[in-house]
Amino acid sequence: MKKLFLIPLAAMTIFACTNTRKTGKSSGEKGSIFYTAYDTPFGTPPFDQISEDDYRPAFAYGMEQHAREIDSIANNAEAPTFENTIVALDNSGEILDRVSTVFFGLEGAEKTDTIEQIAIEITPKLTEHSDNIYLNQKLFDRIKTLYDDTAALNLTTEQFQLLDKYFKRFVRGGIMLSDTAKARMREINKELSALTLDFGNNVLKETNNYKLVIDNKADLARLPEGVIAAAAETAKKDSLDGKWVFTLQKPSWIPFLQYADNRALREKLYKAMYMRGDNDNQFDNKEIINKIVNLRIEKAKLMGYNTYADYGLEQTMAKTPQAVYKLLNDIWKYALPQAKKEAVELQALIDKEGGNFKLQSWDWWYYTEKLRKEKYALEESQIKPYFKMENVREGVFMVANKLYGLNFKKLDNISVYNPEVETYEVTDANDSLIAIFYTDYFPRSGKSQGAWMSNFRDQWVQNGKDIRPIVYNVGNFTRPTNNTPSLLTLDEVETMFHEFGHATHGMLSKVNYKGVSGTSVYRDFVELPSQIMEHWAFNPEVLKLYAKHYETGEVIPDSLIQKISAAANFNQGFTTGELVAAALLDMDWHTQTTQQKFDVRDFEKKSMEKIGLIPEIIPRYRSTYFNHIFSGGYSAGYYSYLWSEVLDADAFQPFVEKGIFDQATAKSFRDNILSKGGSDEPMKLYIRYRGAEPNPIYLLKNRGFVK
Repeated sequence: MKKLFLIPLAAMTIFACTNTRKTGKSSGEKGSIFYTAYDTPFGTPPFDQISEDDYRPAFAYGMEQHAREIDSIANNAEAPTFENTIVALDNSGEILDRVSTVFFGLEGAEKTDTIEQIAIEITPKLTEHSDNIYLNQKLFDRIKTLYDDTAALNLTTEQFQLLDKYFKRFVRGGIMLSDTAKARMREINKELSALTLDFGNNVLKETNNYKLVIDNKADLARLPEGVIAAAAETAKKDSLDGKWVFTLQKPSWIPFLQYADNRALREKLYKAMYMRGDNDNQFDNKEIINKIVNLRIEKAKLMGYNTYADYGLEQTMAKTPQAVYKLLNDIWKYALPQAKKEAVELQALIDKEGGNFKLQSWDWWYYTEKLRKEKYALEESQIKPYFKMENVREGVFMVANKLYGLNFKKLDNISVYNPEVETYEVTDANDSLIAIFYTDYFPRSGKSQGAWMSNFRDQWVQNGKDIRPIVYNVGNFTRPTNNTPSLLTLDEVETMFHEFGHATHGMLSKVNYKGVSGTSVYRDFVELPSQIMEHWAFNPEVLKLYAKHYETGEVIPDSLIQKISAAANFNQGFTTGELVAAALLDMDWHTQTTQQKFDVRDFEKKSMEKIGLIPEIIPRYRSTYFNHIFSGGYSAGYYSYLWSEVLDADAFQPFVEKGIFDQATAKSFRDNILSKGGSDEPMKLYIRYRGAEPNPIYLLKNRGFVK
């Protein structure tokens, strides 16, 4: 399953960087920890010295400092040059960047009531600050002067990409609108920033507020002992000793749906999951969706576009809604018939067991698990003992070492924001520093769902010095219990490899300017490095390196590897179907042309009826908890996972043909994709690596739809 790649809100709202200029502020006042470069190992954030009281004054002073810098650039008496305008802009906002990366990192992974309240207060201020920059006419005039005469500037490709990015950001921010339209754009942006934050907060609260409490052990029939033990520990933490608690955290509800014999309880838990944000309570998201969609329609019209999708897709590889719909519908033609076949198989299994009912969506996991055992003699509980979290992480590191020569040294002198976070020094084959890497893998009540990668510091070159990045991965994987370590599901293993692929994109960046560093690329290109990494997760040669039984140390036997390989495309109609359905739902929301009062449930129902989605499957994300498109950065962009799969499936072919650790291929991928960030057009980078544009046939082969 493809996972969420998140960029902190501040990174989407404001463009800033880390300089080391002194501010003259007293080191004793609140917020001052952010006012100069951190005096810590590797310049990592000093979480042990940061208090929640530091954020408000640091944000205020950071915006004030950034505004002064912008004013200085805009009013520079000298003629505009690339250095005094574009580079100066790219280098502005050091304090704001430091506080933003820390604060929004914690807002996603370690949210408290105070952090939530600060986010509510600061988000509209950050939006206004961003608009003050991108609606600054004097600053834009300087940029346009350069943009209109690029031939005379003798720019490198990377420099042109940076100039082009800033020019288009101003244009797309509304700089060419009338004063009245600009004023309205400011209002829209401020409203949208608050609404998207509210949406995500509601999803988190709905997730945290629900508990399925079981007090009859008979209701746990067929659940694996590890799942029961985890539920007992959750109950104990809630002062419910002697009972079992299942939550809407994925490591809790998924195994319950896979194994629990009690169908009524499976239905209850599953409905609680898919009704999040749709319970007509204080956390309901339907009205928020209405406001977001209508504001986005207005924004698109204001900017001269027919739909918000037209506006959003302009800065992607896909370019148009038509191209996205074509991709999704082409895949749907394969996914839907396969999903229907799978539903027939599951219904036959129900009938064979004497079940007098029709297959429902809350039955799918349970009977799929039974069918997998019947067809492949494989159960998830058989293989989890070989996927201890620490061993999987070591496997990820070994793959990175064999491909790119990277080495990982655990650090004990780095301050972290939670005791569960671990840190690593990443070095190249020549012992030079590549990055500092943080991992944070277990669910907590203050952590958003899903998995993601981001940075506390980007890679760039400052005064001739290569500033190396500080990268982190966050996940929500199965927790260890008192009796067993964290044992990952196949989905969680794939997710760890996926997010680490994003991390390599950030770590191996080798550019000069922060604005094109690492993952600063088109949304439908950014998933290439993450998704190609998934191909190594269950490769037999790779499994032999890291998949070891947590009790005996035994390497995973060939018999289990063969079963995993044989079942690789099992249930692919469901997996692909729910993904494509969600991507089409996203596109349907964002190709609306008229503001109106939307009945969210009815809109979703008609969207799915239009494509013929069978009732036994729902979209991977229903609208009311679709964080990607209503709270993250994937509006009209959820298709990106499939667009990037066209790339990653094709990009992995040289490794299939030449060997999964072929050094020449790995070097080419590193040099032409991972190190380049957004320093050139994505397709040009891809062709330099592959020699041609990607062939879509490999996506269909990858998912088992064609031989």
